[in-house]
Amino acid sequence: MWDVAAITAAALILIIVGGPFTRLVDRLADRTGMGETLAGIVLIGAVTSLPGLITSIVGAAHGDASFAMNNALGGIAAQTVFIALADMFYRRANLEHAAASLPNLLAPIGLSVMLGVVLVAGMGPPLGVLAVHPASLLLVACYLYWLWLSRKVRAKPMWRVTHTRYTQVDEPDPTTEGGDEPLGRMWVRFAVLAGVVATTGYVVGEAGLSLAERTGVSSGLVGAVITGVVTSLPELVTVLYAVRIRALHLALGDIIGGNGFDVLFLSASDVAYREGPLYAAMDARVVLLIGLGVVLNLLVAAGLIRRQESGIGFEGIALLAFYALGVAALVSLG
Repeated sequence: MWDVAAITAAALILIIVGGPFTRLVDRLADRTGMGETLAGIVLIGAVTSLPGLITSIVGAAHGDASFAMNNALGGIAAQTVFIALADMFYRRANLEHAAASLPNLLAPIGLSVMLGVVLVAGMGPPLGVLAVHPASLLLVACYLYWLWLSRKVRAKPMWRVTHTRYTQVDEPDPTTEGGDEPLGRMWVRFAVLAGVVATTGYVVGEAGLSLAERTGVSSGLVGAVITGVVTSLPELVTVLYAVRIRALHLALGDIIGGNGFDVLFLSASDVAYREGPLYAAMDARVVLLIGLGVVLNLLVAAGLIRRQESGIGFEGIALLAFYALGVAALVSLG
């Protein structure tokens, strides 16, 4: 039973550090002028994804491609649904309306492109150089291009979001709390918290593989539903905390940025998996999760375009419904 205890302990640690970490990044976004959206994508999104990254690498290193891929893709699906939960938590207005911006709209589209690359790699011939598929490098290139394009459209937008009384503009707050704290000390605290979050990934990875072996449950199902959700808890905590302090662009950037980083789990896992290209081991669960990820993220894009003023909206309800159907389909696959 050590595996259940380890997963539970890791989940508690991730929940505890989420609040202080979010507050710190919100202040860094203001102090550096980075902006909440980019800070959410690069700082929170990448760091809160570290447990999932290490979990997938551990699975791939053990030769379990299904666990590695399903952990990554299951995390993407769970994290996208967190947007609907945050929308329910934020009572002032519809979250997609209040946090509408070009970088936020670009993100789910870029993620869908990356998921499409994964699907093509899995369905195509099993190419590989030193057992690494060229698609793994293409995913990294897509991610870097997406970050560059996000900065470009934020600085020089070719069209603008219409501001309403509910819209929150992504601009640095000069009166941010703790503004006198040295920036160097803030970055040290950021690194320490990132290290704590990352360490849980190894624990969850080993415990998840042990749980699958001990119970006889498919490692792919464990990765998609259990470890994928547990390693996504930092995103849930940070998005709810960010909404609480009204850092709405930080909240949305965290989720959609973390999703983009999660796709890169597959690139890292492809390197760690030594039995051939990772994508050649793609099974029905992986294909199902890719499709689910595309549907969920395009629903987010639709919500950002539609911009319903209040309530969770049709897109939020659809997120919850499609995720529930996806999990049911995963379980039915055995």
